[in-house]
Amino acid sequence: MTSDTRRAGAVQTATVPPGQAGVTLLDLLALEELDRDLYRTTAVFDEPYFLYGGQVAAQALLAAGRTVPEGRLPHSLHGYFLSRGNAARSTIFRVERDRDGRSFSARRVVAVQGGQVIFNMSCSFHVPEGGADRQVSGPPPAGDPETLPAFTLPRLFDVQARRPAQPYPDAGWDTRFWARATVELGDDPLLHASVLTYLSDVSGGLAAWHDGRAHTGASLDHAVWFHRPARLDDWVLMDVTPLTAASGRGLYNGTIHTPDGRLAASLIQEALFRDRAANGA
Repeated sequence: MTSDTRRAGAVQTATVPPGQAGVTLLDLLALEELDRDLYRTTAVFDEPYFLYGGQVAAQALLAAGRTVPEGRLPHSLHGYFLSRGNAARSTIFRVERDRDGRSFSARRVVAVQGGQVIFNMSCSFHVPEGGADRQVSGPPPAGDPETLPAFTLPRLFDVQARRPAQPYPDAGWDTRFWARATVELGDDPLLHASVLTYLSDVSGGLAAWHDGRAHTGASLDHAVWFHRPARLDDWVLMDVTPLTAASGRGLYNGTIHTPDGRLAASLIQEALFRDRAANGA
């Protein structure tokens, strides 16, 4: 999440603001190619908050993925939220092709609105290989999503969610939940990885440490590692946990598992963590 005003939108009962009707998740992830390695978003809408960070990160990953050799899938991304964006304006994405090796491709992406850089990302793509497939542990307990109560994930288009028992029941918003896209995503693994990225920024792992004074503010940076393929039009389980807070910043990590217990992705995010009166970038 990219700003303290976005945190104000992170209320489970949030409604869709006027102007969003008719925009779909697939519209958000549709990019117009302006020139070689230069892309622009095609869907804009009005909302009372600054641009959702997961949206711009997902779009940046898609732009980068369009420039790599066929068969290479994202395996990691590292993004920095630099300035507040505006959902009512198009975003331009400029891709730099740093390297194409025998099995890896490295890309950098800069996202610009109104001549100002709002986000940048380094990401890497890899030709899938065989070999060892291990993980230390399975997912946290979360039940069957089909039997759990529904709730609204704020600011996400065409994503439904189910709420299991919460590890931090007093937190300001959910830190563990099932989610899936409600639109058909097809079989393009880049699109599914981008929707996973879109989802990965929606929950704040520092919410468990809100004490009435210290509070999460603007997101600073966000990283995702893609371990195994996951279909995002099927249920995935997201779980985030606080790690540390110091010097006005907090760090949390998270996991995204498939319904069969396979670890699809890991994430880490750093955000401002200050007294409410001081919160702001």
